[in-house]
Amino acid sequence: MAETLPQFNPDEWKPKTALGRAVKSKDITDIDEILESGQKILEPEIVEMLLPELEAEFLLIGQAKGKFGGGQRRMFKNTQKKTMEGNKPKFSAFAVIGDRDGHVGLGFGGAKETVPAREKAVRQAKLNLFRIRRGVGAWEDRADHAHSIPFAVEGKCGSVKLRLLPAPKGKGLVVEKECAKILALAGIRDAWSKSFGQTKTKVNLIIACEQALRELSRMKVTPESRERLLIVEGGTKKKKASAQQQGAQDREFAEQMAEREA
Repeated sequence: MAETLPQFNPDEWKPKTALGRAVKSKDITDIDEILESGQKILEPEIVEMLLPELEAEFLLIGQAKGKFGGGQRRMFKNTQKKTMEGNKPKFSAFAVIGDRDGHVGLGFGGAKETVPAREKAVRQAKLNLFRIRRGVGAWEDRADHAHSIPFAVEGKCGSVKLRLLPAPKGKGLVVEKECAKILALAGIRDAWSKSFGQTKTKVNLIIACEQALRELSRMKVTPESRERLLIVEGGTKKKKASAQQQGAQDREFAEQMAEREA
């Protein structure tokens, strides 16, 4: 279940980078402008300010103790280091954030306690935010808006190989549960998948899923394919709102001109 991040207060934020100062002074108001230019985000507050509707979810990469390896999945992965003083435990967590509109980020964090590990993972996920392409790539699909991925992509990490395929509208996310959380927060509603290798190693599977999503933006697309597959990149809600606002202003201007001519 996705959880909403704490409310961000811009008055308490003191930016340390030129990009952060530009965002706080509202010289930059769109996260896509930063991601398109290739600038590196070094402050998580930048993402919090430009994407106030972010949601976060923790992926189940750990496992509780159980008979014959059948323990229940856990959010934290617990490892121990043997030393002369005794065992030194370490907790690791994997977080995913997204706005369900073409932006998603994943982060891995580790610490001696559980709470710092959670905070590190969420912070790293904000710094690793990227945008993805969405579209209508299934041959049997007749949808009029982007709800799936435009073409098949593949990611690999270790022995795990994950292939994401476009699916028709209404099919849902036919993927592994942790990968489904990532796709849902990225704004993808329908997709098929094929996986190979040791998929029980969840960290490798998650990284392979991230690589596959990044491949969506690396693929070169012709203008004809972009129009045919209804490809959109990044967020669409702000663009629709600005287009509606511009349309309302144009209609108001046309009415004023008609009154003057009358």
